Amino acid sequence: MDRLSNSQIAWRAAQDIADGAYVNLGIGLPERVAQYQPPGRQAIFHTENGILNFGEAPPKGAEDWDLINAGKKAVTLNPGAAFFHHADSFAMVRGGHLDVAILGAYQVAQTGDLANWSTGPRGVPAVGGAMDLVHGAKRVAVLTDHVTKDGAPKLLERCTLPLTGVGCVTRVYTSLAVIDIAEGRFVLREKLASLSFDTLQSLTGARLHADGAVADLICPEI
Repeated sequence: MDRLSNSQIAWRAAQDIADGAYVNLGIGLPERVAQYQPPGRQAIFHTENGILNFGEAPPKGAEDWDLINAGKKAVTLNPGAAFFHHADSFAMVRGGHLDVAILGAYQVAQTGDLANWSTGPRGVPAVGGAMDLVHGAKRVAVLTDHVTKDGAPKLLERCTLPLTGVGCVTRVYTSLAVIDIAEGRFVLREKLASLSFDTLQSLTGARLHADGAVADLICPEI
């Protein structure tokens, strides 16, 4: 079955970020979004460990390991970048100063509930700053594969893992589709042209709704 690569998922999400938006990118797949900003647009990226307006990753071998993001990856600085205390960084988050938080997920419920951490086998040791981000940012988007490695749905009626936030997610970008969450429903906006609605529904753990025409999900080869 056709599916988008992780880079293509990140590219698609980047197309929806407004010029000048203040954006926090979660660790892992969401970090890739910074690579694919559309021409003529420049988001201002924030990281919990205390940088605002960081730039692209440096060339290999040119890293300054005093300049890292929350995922411990090397970054560069754009003109006007700022450093600040960890506590001030979270004050920005909790104070509602971020336009968008883009996170990964284990599960997303049709109500917008998010589960993106687990202490089970191979789980992360703690939730980190995600709980603050999902309630502090003005908009929360999720990037994820549509199903688990075992083929189980990740978009569900209800999450079964510990929740990061309740009713916080508004849009999900998956390897198969772009889905909004509105009024407690999954609303399909885009899907791969090669994938039928019924097949996509069979891979989703809650009912999909289509309010009007569903566009083809088209991304460049990356």
